[in-house]
Amino acid sequence: MGSVLVFSIFTNLLMLTGPLFMLQVYDRVLASRSEETLVALFALVALLYFFYWLLEYARGRVLARAGARFQSQNNNAVFRAVLERAAHRRSSKGTLQDIETVRAFFTSPVALAVFDIPWTPVFLAAIFLFHPLLGWLAAVGGGILIAIAILNQILTRKETADSAQLTAMSIRLSRQAEDAGELVWAQSMVRTMSDRWIATQDKAVKASLSAADWTGSFGAFTKAFRLFLQSAVLALGAWLVLQGDITAGAMIAASILLGRALAPVELGVSQWQAVQRARAAGRALRDLLEEFPERDVPTKLPVPAAHLIIRGVTDVVRRGDKPVLHSVSFDIEPGQAVGIIGRSGAGKSSLAKVIVGLRRPASGEVRLDNATLEQYGPDSLGNYIGYLPQDVLLFDGTIAENIAQMQMSPDPDKVVRAAQKARVHDIILKLPEGYDTPIGSSSAHLSGGQKQRLALARAIFNDPVLLVLDEPNSALDNEGSEALNAVVAQMKAEKKAVLIMTHRPNAISTCDNLLVLDGGRVAAFGPRDEIINSMMKNAGEVQRAVGGAGDV
Repeated sequence: MGSVLVFSIFTNLLMLTGPLFMLQVYDRVLASRSEETLVALFALVALLYFFYWLLEYARGRVLARAGARFQSQNNNAVFRAVLERAAHRRSSKGTLQDIETVRAFFTSPVALAVFDIPWTPVFLAAIFLFHPLLGWLAAVGGGILIAIAILNQILTRKETADSAQLTAMSIRLSRQAEDAGELVWAQSMVRTMSDRWIATQDKAVKASLSAADWTGSFGAFTKAFRLFLQSAVLALGAWLVLQGDITAGAMIAASILLGRALAPVELGVSQWQAVQRARAAGRALRDLLEEFPERDVPTKLPVPAAHLIIRGVTDVVRRGDKPVLHSVSFDIEPGQAVGIIGRSGAGKSSLAKVIVGLRRPASGEVRLDNATLEQYGPDSLGNYIGYLPQDVLLFDGTIAENIAQMQMSPDPDKVVRAAQKARVHDIILKLPEGYDTPIGSSSAHLSGGQKQRLALARAIFNDPVLLVLDEPNSALDNEGSEALNAVVAQMKAEKKAVLIMTHRPNAISTCDNLLVLDGGRVAAFGPRDEIINSMMKNAGEVQRAVGGAGDV
């Protein structure tokens, strides 16, 4: 930005070319009637304006690249912060769109005006050199325009912020309706969702129009007042010429100089909404990165053994809420599969999220091979812990890219191997383009069971030592359940560990131990058959103890 400041110094000095040229033409050329002087002055002016073009072009390029550099330097940090916020379900501001808003500001004309406005007092002061009365008239007029700019900021701040907030709400609502399109149509919710979206959109437009009206009125007034002020300077200058106090050249030069002094102020007023949007985006990004700063890369640890230690874990979703987990403690040894069962709301999904590092417990600790999850770091931890969440989501890309966790250039052999382990290879080959079939979040041509098996292949793609499965067979048929059990059996044979959160009895058939959660507390933990024999005295009790889909 230092180079832009230097360029701005020279471009603003070169803007004196016009007034000085006018002064010389009126006072020297016309008085002497010298054509040679006129040609020399015009040649000098042409050269100066050529340099002005080069410098103006250069500072525009530098500003544009400064914006691109800001975006490039912050893309990774902001993207990671947004994902971490989503994982922790925080409500702080700041989105990826805010980076684009700030970058776009650097390429807008008003960004250059920011560097030109400090020169406004300099040019106004220069008018005093022609005559004090001209200087005072210009200073008072300039002060009025600056006051208008400040008033514009005060009056439009709330409307601009409300418009941005309502627009964001409207976008979120439209995305939710799009993602749940089948449900919206099936439940005849099209009209209600449309009415709700239109109502939110109307409020956003109303707030935007209010801000635009204020900005437009101030912008129009600023332009009209600047033109009036230039005419007033001409009128006062003409009177001073008649009095013999200044020359006609000084009169014209003062008017031109005044227009140059007030031009950036006028541009700033008319484009104030862009300035406010950029400032709001910058503050939102700052707050986001302060809440979720980039973490230092920890020392790389060796591949851990599948020994999971959980001690006294208590988890609270939101501060002040009742804990969803209370002092949960247990161990998993290599080669073991543990089933976590309990009623809906018992804390099964919350425990899964704590184990994979999505949530930091309020107290207690989770260790993998005696190291805390933080010691592995988020970039390495996902290579050692595979996770199949309760709600399966596929990304826009090919099937191979989804299995490979959206790697840019995935290893085909590794992709096929993961698909074969999940027994989804043959299903993929039946698709029109096989592994290169494009899919996305909707993936209408895939059944729920197929999506779940693709997600299972994605979870084991990196050959993790610990596999955490949250309701892994909720959409699986018998063939899919067999494929799931085969994956669990193979993990156990390889001395790895599996943790299965489930409400279905057939999902625990391969488990060695069972842990029963009741209200977030460990009600029982031990060998599967012993737990079943001690708890399940009749079929109804089986269903009550294990039953109920969904979880916290």
